[in-house]
Amino acid sequence: MSSYGGMIAFILKGGEKAARQVINNTRIFTLAEALGGTESLIDHPASMTHTSANDSVLAVNPGLVCLSVGIEHVEDLISDLKTALESITT
Repeated sequence: MSSYGGMIAFILKGGEKAARQVINNTRIFTLAEALGGTESLIDHPASMTHTSANDSVLAVNPGLVCLSVGIEHVEDLISDLKTALESITT
């Protein structure tokens, strides 16, 4: 795919702790509650958009991380996410 943004969601095996480590260690992806736009954004639904559902059957996995990929250079985004994923400690 070329010249388009995209949404990506993944669940980290380390749960909420791993998700927060990834979010805290990105430098290009900006933490945001609403995704979409020209810049790359990152979201942790369990602690942001879906907090009110945490104790219900509608709860999302605490390891879920969502990305909105913007217009930054693809290699920079890959490197940023790779570095953040490598920062996970168990």
